[in-house]
Amino acid sequence: MREDHDTVVIGGGQAGLAMSSLLQQHGREHVVVERGQVGGRWRTERWESLRFQFPNWSIELPGYAYAGEDPDGFAHWRELVDVIEDYARSANAPVREHTEVTELRTADAGFVLSVPEGTIHAHHVVLATGPFQRPRIPAVSRDVAPPVLQLDPTRYRRPEDLPDGAVVVVGSGASGCQIAEELLRAGRIVFLALSRHRRVPRRFRGHDVYWWLDRMGRFATTIDSFPGRQWPPGIVVTGVGGGYDVNVRQMAADGVHVLGRVLDASEGKLAIAANANEILDEADATFTSFVDATREFAAAHPDLELPEEECDQSALPVSTVSEVETLDLRRENVAAIIWATGYDYDYGWLKAAVLDAYGRPLQQRGISPVPGLYFLGLHWMHTIKSGLLSGVGDDAEYLAQHIDQSRADETRPKPGR
Repeated sequence: MREDHDTVVIGGGQAGLAMSSLLQQHGREHVVVERGQVGGRWRTERWESLRFQFPNWSIELPGYAYAGEDPDGFAHWRELVDVIEDYARSANAPVREHTEVTELRTADAGFVLSVPEGTIHAHHVVLATGPFQRPRIPAVSRDVAPPVLQLDPTRYRRPEDLPDGAVVVVGSGASGCQIAEELLRAGRIVFLALSRHRRVPRRFRGHDVYWWLDRMGRFATTIDSFPGRQWPPGIVVTGVGGGYDVNVRQMAADGVHVLGRVLDASEGKLAIAANANEILDEADATFTSFVDATREFAAAHPDLELPEEECDQSALPVSTVSEVETLDLRRENVAAIIWATGYDYDYGWLKAAVLDAYGRPLQQRGISPVPGLYFLGLHWMHTIKSGLLSGVGDDAEYLAQHIDQSRADETRPKPGR
């Protein structure tokens, strides 16, 4: 079977559906192919208690804005699946579910996609397969011997699913911190091996951190403004329990055993870097810098009539944690390790010269070096909002306009003809 389309969008999550909505607005014929169901990773790769990290009022897609009864709440992931399903229906997106692309290659007139039913030919292809595609599990994991169970955030579901014993969570980004806190509340002994992260207040002077990031122009910061286009460590926030500040020093005071970075594993032991306090000091510095910036912004905008500070934001736990160089898994009765160590791209099926030596997309605001091939919804693709529900629409509009222009250029008569 062969079929032909002007544009194929690969991925039926929020990015692919946003792209579909805007292609429709631009009158572009297209199809969206999804290997599972719409919102696939929200359905299959989330732990039970996970909630959206930003307030409900920030959820928006082209033609959709949150209009529920809890704008300041934080949606459970199942509610976000409902949002994505409703959006696909209301936008009348031409989605073809359970259609996995096993290969994408260039052709004389565009691209050829291999799918179970045959091939799809297209002039344009938008890769909207998600910002976090494959868990990055460090090589050291191979030296951790059974019976220690090893998981990552896409396979962890709830504390009671883990075998009895202590748990090591590796990585202190949003996922690692949230899982570590959940395990501690469940009565587990928890070790948290740190990674670099940025700490911010959940709320300040009556507004959520999202509001501040938007008003202060932080969301407009582009990846090109960073040396080597390397984005900074992630912001650690949570929507659990109505949302609150995530502070690893407080987690240590509550009973989490905080460690430095995992270096190696052998003979039932983990080698640990003595850098836990260094990482915590850096996180504290980002918190202080952010609060100072909000104060300066508030002083420069008295018309906002912001409420006074509710507490002294400088009154934070500053006690150091004890540095540990070795963690004996047997002695500490460690039953499981959860590697919350980030994600890699997964483009083994992509046969086009649009990836660097590390398998990362070569793109400038989603436009690849291969004409007609685009990326959408990647983490920090253009700004930090590129991978968020609230920001993917702007990038999708940019790509829709580029597709329109490219087709106009192709059909414009050449000089001398």
